[in-house]
Amino acid sequence: MTLKQTVRKLVPEPLISVYHWFLAKLAAIVFGFPSRQLIVIGITGTSGKSTTVQFLGQMLEAAGKRVGWASTVSFKIADKEWVNDKKMTMLGRFQTQKLLRQMVTAGCEYAIVEVSSQGIVQHRHVGINFDIATLTNLWPEHIEAHGGFENYKKAKGKFFEYVAKSPLKKLAGKVIHKSFVVNVDNEHAPYFLGLVGEGNQVVEFRIDTEEVKLSADGSEFNWEDLPAFIEPIGLPNVYNAVCAASITKALDFSLSETVTVMEKIKSVSGRLESIDEGQDFFVIVDYAFEPKALTSLYETIRLLPHQKIIHVLGRPVLGKIAGEKADVVIVTNEDPYDDDPQNIIDQVTAGALEVGKQENENLFRILDRQAAIEKAVALAKTGDLILIYGCG
Repeated sequence: MTLKQTVRKLVPEPLISVYHWFLAKLAAIVFGFPSRQLIVIGITGTSGKSTTVQFLGQMLEAAGKRVGWASTVSFKIADKEWVNDKKMTMLGRFQTQKLLRQMVTAGCEYAIVEVSSQGIVQHRHVGINFDIATLTNLWPEHIEAHGGFENYKKAKGKFFEYVAKSPLKKLAGKVIHKSFVVNVDNEHAPYFLGLVGEGNQVVEFRIDTEEVKLSADGSEFNWEDLPAFIEPIGLPNVYNAVCAASITKALDFSLSETVTVMEKIKSVSGRLESIDEGQDFFVIVDYAFEPKALTSLYETIRLLPHQKIIHVLGRPVLGKIAGEKADVVIVTNEDPYDDDPQNIIDQVTAGALEVGKQENENLFRILDRQAAIEKAVALAKTGDLILIYGCG
């Protein structure tokens, strides 16, 4: 048992919660409450958070705004961006407050923060004066740490409640009102809409999927009755773009300006990212690891003209889906943390075997991830599609 596990076992949960809350408040005090000098947008949900953070950041920058963000993918302060190598969606309280202070110093007007359910439980959002709370979607993933889906949903809901009760701020002589942006295509939207409080702005968004035209060249759709186009492929990216556009609506951007800057969106590294190095086959890298996201991804790659699909992955719950959808499955190591990587590979393989894959014919176990990717490239023929799922 680790020291952290021992402490958790011995110290009552309410006391741990108070400890986290105190640290969050202390961090805000130490760095002088930097969020009071920024318009702060928090984005939470099961999937699409990181992409929405970066789509929104790109749109604000295209509109001439100075922006900072913190996401699973990267950190950005004005013109400086670097990879998030912390293996955390939401940084610790002191790191987050330090980042916000650096954004203020760099002259940023907007801060976009990816907000995780675990971060909310540990009060990492406390001490940050958010102006906009956003829900991308919600479904039963990441629930083990919360002891069930209802606890997971309530954790997300606490973020909405926190923002609804936070004090208003005044920037450049203007009062910044609280806003809530919610994907009402999601069945859990009513729960979150019930938490926004009275007098706060609510921006709902939905997508008529029948009007969306998806292709290998990008996605065409209507937003607020205006035609729009984005270069990133797939329906998930349409949802992420519309979510980001709805946030700009809450920020009082004109609809025409939003459509103009939305069309400048570029793909996010590792999120439905197409890799083109002059090869005669497709390569797509996608970080997401939820079963629902993988199913959606297969719907997207059907749009691309291809022969065989060669899938490289390493998540236990995804082996069966990959076995059903891909022609060749290569199981490899992917961020096992404290788990035995060979045990995880065996679990993934079992799922693929269950649906008829044959080991060493169309199913391979390769522990080293680089070697697994090299195997996929070696197997690929003209017109094939390699899907590298997870950490890339």
